[in-house]
Amino acid sequence: MPVYQINKGINKPIEFKGLKAQYIGYLAGGLVGLLVLFAIIYIIGFPVYLCIIIISLLGTGLFMQVYKLSHKYGQYGLMKRGAKNYLPGYLKFRSRKLFTRLIK
Repeated sequence: MPVYQINKGINKPIEFKGLKAQYIGYLAGGLVGLLVLFAIIYIIGFPVYLCIIIISLLGTGLFMQVYKLSHKYGQYGLMKRGAKNYLPGYLKFRSRKLFTRLIK
């Protein structure tokens, strides 16, 4: 009788080394951008050692920022933060007093 493993990862976000959901894409896009930047500054004529130092510093900053955002906002938090800016002023509530004082 064959033994089948049950997939228990259903409805869980994609995670890779601590990065969740869309942050994996942000990091990948940033790394591609750094690769293009390296090619551009190398073609311009910068010394190779200077190119490597610049890209290393920018890459370290990229990794730190993406991990910081991932841990601060989680899977959907950054999208919620961005969506909050699109609310009209009359729909923004600073407190819950309006709802807690409603008469039943």
